[in-house]
Amino acid sequence: MQNRITQLFGIEYPLVQAGMIWASGWRLASAVSNAGGLGLLGAGSMYPEVLREHIQKCQQATEKPFGVNVPMLYPDIDKLMDIIVEMGVQIVFTSAGNPRTWTAYLKEKGITVVHVVSSVKFALKAQEADVDAIVAEGFEAGGHNGRDETTTLTLIPAVRERIGIPLIAAGGIATGRSMLAAMILGADGVQLGSRFVASFEASSHQLFKEKVVDAGEGDTYLTLKELAPVRLIKNKFFHDVQRAYADGASIEQLKQLLGRARAKRGMFEGDMEEGELEIGQVSALIHDIKPASLIVGDLIREFEIAKKEVAGF
Repeated sequence: MQNRITQLFGIEYPLVQAGMIWASGWRLASAVSNAGGLGLLGAGSMYPEVLREHIQKCQQATEKPFGVNVPMLYPDIDKLMDIIVEMGVQIVFTSAGNPRTWTAYLKEKGITVVHVVSSVKFALKAQEADVDAIVAEGFEAGGHNGRDETTTLTLIPAVRERIGIPLIAAGGIATGRSMLAAMILGADGVQLGSRFVASFEASSHQLFKEKVVDAGEGDTYLTLKELAPVRLIKNKFFHDVQRAYADGASIEQLKQLLGRARAKRGMFEGDMEEGELEIGQVSALIHDIKPASLIVGDLIREFEIAKKEVAGF
C-alpha cells in the first residue's frame, strides 16, 4: 500500500497513531510502528528527561520509523527540541502553534516536519512554512480541537482543494471504512487517536480505557472554547464546567475550575469523576481493548474489504 505518506515516512501503511498526552508512550508508539504504521510519542505530557527516556526505549523496541508529537504551547519546548535532535528522531509532528517557529530549524537538521491544523487557513499557513505534510483534524476529534467546529467530512476536501503537499486526515477515524472514506475525500493517509487509547500498550489508566469502551453516542462534548477547545467525556468535572457557564463564569473563573494537571488526573491517574477525560466522538464505535498490532491489522483488512465493495458500485 504505497503512496506519498508511506514514502515520506518509510512505513508500510498510510496510518499514523496520534501523539496523545498521557496515552502515547514508547510501548504504544513502538507497537504501532512494528505493525506497519507510524507510532508517535506524545511529548506534551513529558518532562524533557522523560521524553529522552521514551525515545531511548522506543529506539530499543523498534527498528521501524517513529516520531514525536510536540504541542508548541509546551513551556520548555526548546529543551524538547534539543533532545529530539540529539537523539536522532527523524519525524516531528507539531501542533497548537505557529509552524514557522520550528519548521526551518528542524528541517535543517534533516527532520521531516508535519503540522496539525483544523482549518484551511491554517493549512495554507503550514504549507507556506514549508512543512512536509499536514494533518487536518476535524471537529469530531478528541482532546484539543478547532474553534470553528468544521467536521472531517467537510475539512478534508476543503484542505485538499487548496494545498499540494501530502495530507493526513484525523478526527472520527477508527475503522477501515472511515480510513477509506477519508482517502476518497482526498487524504493521503489517516491519523487515529481514540482507537489507540483503547489498546493494551496505551499508557493511559485502565479505568479511562474502560470508560472509552463504554462511551456511547452523545457522551462527548466540545467545551472550554474560551481557554482551549477540548472534547471531553461527560463526567462530574464536565458538568461542573457546564454549571459554571450557566452561572456566567468569567475566563479567570474557568481557569481556576480547570486548575492544573486535570487531564493527568483523569486519563493517567484514573479519576473518572474529577479528571478531564479527553476522547473523540468515535469512542461510540470502540467496543474493546486490544493490542495495537491487532488494531492496525483489523483496520487494514477492513480497508481492503471496503475498497473492493466500493469498486463494485
